[in-house]
Amino acid sequence: MAPWKSRGFRWLVLIALAAAFLAAYPVWLAALGNFLVKAEPPFPADLVVVLAGDGHGNRILKAAELVRQGFAPKVLVSGPAGVYGLHECDLAIPFAGKRGYPAAWFIPLPHDGYSTVEEARVVLQELRRRQVRRFMVVTSDYHTRRAGRVYRSQAPPAEVRMVAAPDRFFRADSWWRTRQGRKLFVLEWQKTLANWVGM
Repeated sequence: MAPWKSRGFRWLVLIALAAAFLAAYPVWLAALGNFLVKAEPPFPADLVVVLAGDGHGNRILKAAELVRQGFAPKVLVSGPAGVYGLHECDLAIPFAGKRGYPAAWFIPLPHDGYSTVEEARVVLQELRRRQVRRFMVVTSDYHTRRAGRVYRSQAPPAEVRMVAAPDRFFRADSWWRTRQGRKLFVLEWQKTLANWVGM
């Protein structure tokens, strides 16, 4: 019998493949993290939209910086309810103001949506009311692919680009190194898979 046909040889091959797979874990874990990120460069727009869900302020500060750079005149700030009886936009706008961005740059949009899909319906309704034709959506980098899929499916004929805000805890190529990074990764993948199957 040829040695490669023996059971022992097959087991050695399987063990070697498993060892190679485990040794390469940073590569495939980084690939899974990077898949979540699908961001685009900013472009001149009628409005910037900042999505809710960032309690650290990275999203609204990124949106404000786009206005400062001249990409758009104002920021529409999505604000679901639920933070001690306040809407998130009621907290985000003063937060940006304390960091030197004029309150006049921001438009609060309080609402009762609690998912990206529900939020998109409210935001897009407001954008249509304002006759916005080109807009940017600012969200955390790990959220850009999923949110982009939602907005691109509902936004036409308006043109939309997804702009990534950095996250304090998530790094696409090393998310597994911190507990918070692992939590964000798992939660975002759960939501991504749920969106794929229509949940």
